[in-house]
Amino acid sequence: MPDVFVNYRTGDEESAAALVAQELTRRFGAERIFFASNSIEAGSRYPVELIRAVEECEALLAVIGPRWAEVRGPDGRPALEAEQDWTRREIRTALERGVLVIPVLVGKATRIDRTVLPHDLVELADCQYRRFDHRNVESDVAALGDALARLLPELGAVDRDARAVRERAEAKSREKPVADTGHTRMRTRDVEQRVRGGIGNLNGDLSGTFVNEPQGPVNTGRGHQYNAPHFEGDNSGLQFTAGDNNGTVHQRFERERRHSDDGR
Repeated sequence: MPDVFVNYRTGDEESAAALVAQELTRRFGAERIFFASNSIEAGSRYPVELIRAVEECEALLAVIGPRWAEVRGPDGRPALEAEQDWTRREIRTALERGVLVIPVLVGKATRIDRTVLPHDLVELADCQYRRFDHRNVESDVAALGDALARLLPELGAVDRDARAVRERAEAKSREKPVADTGHTRMRTRDVEQRVRGGIGNLNGDLSGTFVNEPQGPVNTGRGHQYNAPHFEGDNSGLQFTAGDNNGTVHQRFERERRHSDDGR
């Protein structure tokens, strides 16, 4: 059973109606969208199929272009005036059944003038419409599909675009922990580690470590290694090692010089 019936008038934007039906079919499935030229099998009696599809649908899209009310029938009069005009009959049946009817105004078509409508279609002028412009095909059809998915829960349940969005979000959610693995950043304000009996206090960002209160040789960079103990009085002191283990190791031991009395 189709959920959406696409109604249009031959001679007035039938190509736009075909495009709308094609995109909705892609999004919701062929069995959910009724478009006469695609949905009626060869040999089927189209009057029966048309009326049955309208009676069973949940929404009817009335595709209306600038010439919708002006197209002439075989007798030279506006086709809309004929009681048996199929475009008129389909809309009338939907209105009588209380089906959701959405006018889709194409291109330069303006809001429906109730004065040009036959008495059984006057209610069509009160239905909130949607716009469809060839310059905004993708966004206009997407907005129409979004509205249908929201208004018809059964249609929303088979919405392929919504499912694709959910799948992408789930895939991104699964990939995120993997992408973050191995990337840890600790800052001085977040982490303070005191190592006693070793090299001193370790604070800082992993991209540059700061060493406070060193209690032994510390290597913090590239180049030659220098050990320069500074003694004050006894043999206790501080050793600072700057550089890596590549190159020559230089050591200098120097007691603090006392100022001579001559320097007073």
